[in-house]
Amino acid sequence: MTDLVLTVDEAAERLRVSRWSVYNLIRSNQLRTVKIGRRRLVPVAALDEFLARSMEVAA
Repeated sequence: MTDLVLTVDEAAERLRVSRWSVYNLIRSNQLRTVKIGRRRLVPVAALDEFLARSMEVAA
C-alpha cells in the first residue's frame, strides 16, 4: 500500500532537504500538513502540490 502521509523527516528525505527546511515551508504555509495528536504529518498529495507550484514559479 502506498503511504498517504509522511513524517517530517520522511518528507525532508523525499524532497532532499533538511527537516529545518521542511518546517520553514510549513511555517510559511507553502506545505500543508495534518496534526494527529502531537505528530505533524505531511500528506503525499501536499508534496505533489508543493512541487507543482514550485515548478510553475520556476518556469
